[in-house]
Amino acid sequence: MFRKKFKKKEEPLWKSFQYALDGLFSSFQTERNLIIHVCVMILIIACGFLFQISVPEWIICVILFGLVIGAELMNTALEITVDICSPEIQPKAKLAKNTAASAVLVLVFAACVIGLLIFVPRVYVVLEKMF
Repeated sequence: MFRKKFKKKEEPLWKSFQYALDGLFSSFQTERNLIIHVCVMILIIACGFLFQISVPEWIICVILFGLVIGAELMNTALEITVDICSPEIQPKAKLAKNTAASAVLVLVFAACVIGLLIFVPRVYVVLEKMF
């Protein structure tokens, strides 16, 4: 059995966080869908305060925010990687990109259903009081 020796990184730990933030800010500049997800997240946070959702509901929302935005960032990374590896159009490259995008879509759909389960009853109560 061979054991590969890994060289310790010479850079300080904070540099790793800097690279991650650079990737996040770069994605905001180039990815329209990421901006849409963040705008929806801000809207849901405002609705959460307005309708006074419970702590467990906040936890669910925060987990879903992280999953959807994380999936969108992973999708972006995969699309860029495929574009680098396969600059010409290839059916398998297209399938990889479409499949990654569909993973985000599935998460967004699930998040929407959960959001409706959390917020529709509260909206219904408000509308019931108005009419």
